[in-house]
Amino acid sequence: MATPNGATFKATFTFDETTIARLSEASARLSRPKSQIVREAIHEYHSRLDRLSDTERDSMLRAFDELMPAITPRPRADVNKELREIRRSRRAAGLRGRPRQ
Repeated sequence: MATPNGATFKATFTFDETTIARLSEASARLSRPKSQIVREAIHEYHSRLDRLSDTERDSMLRAFDELMPAITPRPRADVNKELREIRRSRRAAGLRGRPRQ
């Protein structure tokens, strides 16, 4: 990993045989040093940290599917009426809770 001044750090890792074979294959096929393959793999893995895993996504979708039937449908007119009341109430509050004029 390069630092702002361009320095790199040496580190030692222990990999199983399968991982070493995959690393060697990737290095040979891409004509890149193994260290570069590892750096790029770590960079790619890090870029995915904020994304949901397949397990997390499936769990959230199951929860959504379970909750959707529990939502009772309402007539559009009732929803629109409630939204108008909310908007009217917010407009009436104005700045610092005083009614607007």
